[in-house]
Amino acid sequence: MQDHGAPDDPRASLQVRRASLAELDAATHLFEGYQAFYGREHPEGAVRAFLAKRLERGDSVVLLAWRDREAVGFAQLYPSFASLSLAPSWILNDLFVAPAARGGGVARALMNSVRQAAEANGAAEVFLQTANDNAPARALYESLGYARDAHYLVYTLDPRLA
Repeated sequence: MQDHGAPDDPRASLQVRRASLAELDAATHLFEGYQAFYGREHPEGAVRAFLAKRLERGDSVVLLAWRDREAVGFAQLYPSFASLSLAPSWILNDLFVAPAARGGGVARALMNSVRQAAEANGAAEVFLQTANDNAPARALYESLGYARDAHYLVYTLDPRLA
């Protein structure tokens, strides 16, 4: 999808591309790190099975960032629709960079690839949520032109608990 940096730039080997089922192991490793970051524990194999279904069914887009031959970050997008805009919409549900790769432009490269994928799809918007206290993520999103919504509140319901 993208190659980032000039040849003398340490980010030159950073590439972002859409994941295929053949890259399930790399995606699973990163997704397990993402789950651990949020304190989530799942039965053995659950993360891999979840990602395999997404990739097999094509109901999400997983972008992997590669530095040299190592997957160092991912973003997962879900297609949706913006009814008020009468156009496609993308939900950026997951963004994660491996701890050793943080500060190296990986998140920015992934976010730029998210924008390219949304534009290519004709999306009216990319929607995302982040924690109020996640200052680094908020700073990144705002530096890329994302605006905090001042008009709408977000509500959630876990039907398993209701």
